[in-house]
Order: sequence, then C-alpha cells, then structure tokens
Amino acid sequence: MNGRPERRGSRRRQAAASLVRSVLTTALLVVVYFKAPLDRGINPGTLFWFVAGLVALALAVVWQTQAIIRSDVPRLRAAETAMIGLPALLLLYSSVYTVMSTAAPASFTQNLGRTDALYFTVTVFATVGFGDITPVTQVARIIVTTQMVTGLLAVGVVAKLLLGAVQRATTKDE
Repeated sequence: MNGRPERRGSRRRQAAASLVRSVLTTALLVVVYFKAPLDRGINPGTLFWFVAGLVALALAVVWQTQAIIRSDVPRLRAAETAMIGLPALLLLYSSVYTVMSTAAPASFTQNLGRTDALYFTVTVFATVGFGDITPVTQVARIIVTTQMVTGLLAVGVVAKLLLGAVQRATTKDE
C-alpha cells in the first residue's frame, strides 16, 4: 500500500483533535466570561486588564503564526487559531461593555447584562447594528470604535497574516 489511507486517517484525527480543542477552549472562555467578577467599577486596573487582553491576543496571533509556518498541517492550525481567537476577541470586548454598563449605566441606551453585552459586541463586529443598543457617552463610543477598528484588523490583517503563514508553510514543503 502507498500509505495514503493511514495519512488520511491521521489527518482526520488531527482535524478532530483541533475541533475538540477549539470547542473546549471556546467553552472555557465563555464559562470564564460568565463567572468573572465584571460588576466592578472602571478604574486604572480595569483599563490595564483590557489593554493586557488585547496585547495577549496580539501576541497569541504572532505565536500562532510562527506555529502555522512550522506545522505539517498549516491550514488546520490556521483554522484553529481563528476558531479560538475570534471568540476570545469578542468575549474581551463583551467584558469591557459589561463593566462599563455596570460602572456607568448611562454609557449605553440600556443597561447591559453579560448576554446583552455579548449580543451588542457581535452586532458591532458583524456590522449589523440593529440599533436597539447604542453607545451614548463619549467613552462608550471610543471603546466601540476601537472594537470596530480591531474587528476590521482581525478580519483583514490577521486573516492575511494567517493565510500568508499557510502559504509559506505549504511552499516550503514543495
């Protein structure tokens, strides 16, 4: 035999393992989001954690890009990075909106619980903007604007970066 069935089986196992890792990691992130103490006021510590979260996500993308280049399954590794990175970004912004809504209820047209904040985050990211929740204060509008820009970067630059890493990894094997 030429070994192809074994290779296909190995790829399927790798894909299944990647999917399981992605789902479990995302589920863990959602649990942390719903259990985290987000009912505190806005202070320098809150701002620090938000910036630290964005920096951590950026560093994770850089690290994952290098891992994609070295991987024997770069497309799978890139898909896993996207499946974990996007929910992490959305949950980070949802956390900020939850804290803002608790600390300064006038920031939005309505008070945002965790589910409301997640819903608002996804509508902003998807550029749907239903209009039922809108930022009212200048600070809220600035944070929402950073989410819009970060979302565009995530879709454009990060996607290009991940695809470039896949191309680089696949051309090195040829």
